[in-house]
Amino acid sequence: QVQLVESGGGLVQAGGSLRLSCAASGNIFRFNAMGWYRQAPGKQRELVARIFSGGSTDYADSVRGRFTISRDNAKNTVNLQMNSLKPEDTAVYYCYADTVFRFWGQGTQVTVSS
Repeated sequence: QVQLVESGGGLVQAGGSLRLSCAASGNIFRFNAMGWYRQAPGKQRELVARIFSGGSTDYADSVRGRFTISRDNAKNTVNLQMNSLKPEDTAVYYCYADTVFRFWGQGTQVTVSS
C-alpha cells in the first residue's frame, strides 16, 4: 500500500509563495509519474503539474511559469514551488502517484487572499 502525505499548505497573500511537499512511503522510483491536482469549491479536480519517472514535467496552462514541480529521490518526496500566487489558485491540492493504480494523498488547503 502506498501512502502519500502532503504538507506546506496555508494562507498567503496574492503575489506570495508557498511550497508544497508530498512524502511517499517507499522509493518513488517505482512510480511512473507523480504530481498534483487541485480542486476549488464547486469545480472539478484539475491537473496542476506532474513529473514523470524520466524527469520530464508537464504543467497546466494556468500555472506554467509560476509553479515548478521537482523530485527529491533521496527523501522520496515531490515538491511544488508556487510563486506569484493568485486568488484563483485557492483550492485543496492533492498529491498523486501512479503505478498500475493511482494513489492519492489526503489533500492540503491553499488559500490566496486578494
